[in-house]
Amino acid sequence: MNIRDIIEGKKEWRAHVARVKALPKDYQIVYKEIQRYYFKVGPVELTEDTGLLSGIVDLFEEGAALGKGVLQVTGNDVAAFCDDLIKDSKTYADIYQEPADQEVNKAMKKWTDKIK
Repeated sequence: MNIRDIIEGKKEWRAHVARVKALPKDYQIVYKEIQRYYFKVGPVELTEDTGLLSGIVDLFEEGAALGKGVLQVTGNDVAAFCDDLIKDSKTYADIYQEPADQEVNKAMKKWTDKIK
C-alpha cells in the first residue's frame, strides 16, 4: 500500500462518515451500534466501497428518504439483522479458526496413528 492508497482510503472513510452524520439521529445511533458489533465480530470486507458498511448506509438513506424509522428497516433484533447480513461472509474468526482446526486434526491423526 502506497501513500496515495492511504490518502484515498482516508478520503473515502471521511465521505462515508459524512453520509452517516447526514442520517436522522435514530439511524445514526443504530448505525454506530452495528459498526461496533461488526468491529467485534470481524467480517473481512467491512469498509470497502461496495462493502458492508456502505451498503448499510445506502439502506439507511433509502429508509430515511421513505420516512421509515430505523427499526422498521432493521427489525427490532438489530443483532439478528447484522448476523443475517454476514452469514455468508468470511470473518476474521474464520481465518484464525482454520489453522487451529488443521493443527488439531494433524495432532489427532498422529495420535491415532500411534495407538494403532
